Amino acid sequence: MRTVAEISVDPDTAEVHEQGWQSWSPSTRYRIGERPHRWIHGTHRIVCYRGDADPTTGVFRGEGLLAVDPRDGGPVTVIAAADPTATVPTIEASYVDGRVVVRADGDVVVRLDDGPGGVQGSYARWADQVVADLGLTAPRPAPTTWCSWYQYFTGVTEADVDLNLGLMAELELPVDVVQVDDGYQQEIGDWLVPSGRFADVPGLFRRITDHGRRAGIWTAPFLVGSRSRTFAEHPDWLVRDDDGGPTSAGANWGQDLFALDTTHPGAVEYLREVFTAFQGWGIDFHKIDFIYAGALPGRRHEDVTPIEAYRRGVELIRDCVGDSYLLGCGAPQLPSIGLVDAMRVSPDIAPVHAPADGDLSQPSQRGAVLNGVSRAFQHGRFWVNDPDCLITRPDVERREEWAEHVSRFGGLRGASDGLDKLDDWALETTRALLGAAVPRHFVAS
Repeated sequence: MRTVAEISVDPDTAEVHEQGWQSWSPSTRYRIGERPHRWIHGTHRIVCYRGDADPTTGVFRGEGLLAVDPRDGGPVTVIAAADPTATVPTIEASYVDGRVVVRADGDVVVRLDDGPGGVQGSYARWADQVVADLGLTAPRPAPTTWCSWYQYFTGVTEADVDLNLGLMAELELPVDVVQVDDGYQQEIGDWLVPSGRFADVPGLFRRITDHGRRAGIWTAPFLVGSRSRTFAEHPDWLVRDDDGGPTSAGANWGQDLFALDTTHPGAVEYLREVFTAFQGWGIDFHKIDFIYAGALPGRRHEDVTPIEAYRRGVELIRDCVGDSYLLGCGAPQLPSIGLVDAMRVSPDIAPVHAPADGDLSQPSQRGAVLNGVSRAFQHGRFWVNDPDCLITRPDVERREEWAEHVSRFGGLRGASDGLDKLDDWALETTRALLGAAVPRHFVAS
């Protein structure tokens, strides 16, 4: 690493703002001397943080983006990747003898910004410059959604979706897209093999469109589970580690996970087959999740960087789905610029306010709010911000606070309760938020 900036600050007032690697990586501001949020368990490291580098003890760390605010009337210093869609250097900051010393392991630009809006304003002006340099157009507005996940999780059935499809009409909810989440498929990586709870997956999507809604689906396209047919039959499709074994993408669903090699011809054709089939089923909303796996380091069929391999994979999906709406999740933030219509900017929401183990990359309202505020500047510039779904049923802790956050920072607005579980307040709040206009940009404090 080399030193790229030294900023004189008062340690009693100054703040350092970290931006994490992907959707779920904690991103927020810290006072000098505060301990930044890091992983608690080793399995979280790969799944929720940047898997190819350990943080240095006692320093702040941004992946391609970090800011120092002296909070004394002086300018905010923004340190950012020089080419954020191609290389994302790790940027570290530490306090030494009255100065914040910033170091980076790659090419960065250093901007002094004395405009209004504090760090969010400074980040927004940096983002505006990135958008202009890349020639990007304004993101398309997001449809409203209903998602099966936060009520039914992997136990969702075809009957559950049909029940809610009928209720949203009966309750006159302004839902554009009915998105079937994880659980319709038999295994992670076997996207065209239905689980035993779904008798006719294509028929279900036809019923959704017959009801006048748009059909949406969830995949984790760059993951392959160890129980899957894909893993058993096509081990050559996986990214490899230095020992020749498959590169770990973490663990979840009670199994080991591995990364699909988006440069391997067989894997490429498989992705084409899957997403072309989805188009034939009438699906025009895709939530692609856990896509950090596409950017994991390792040996691939072609000698390309992890970020290039990741972008190729998402571009392939875009080529297959055409104008369908594309929502990224569990996604490297800066490498995704220009690829998706909407982006999850936070870890998953949960019925609980704080995660049990304290790791704010894990599902909780606290972690989701933390990132949703810190990444407000991305909305309307890189994509539409998805703060995660509205859940309002009575067993949700602090549901009023979560609804307020979605109201303030929700670009993509979706509900994920079983609609038969809503009380009067929940139904009224859900209807109002789904029907409200979304601002072009958000203002965060």
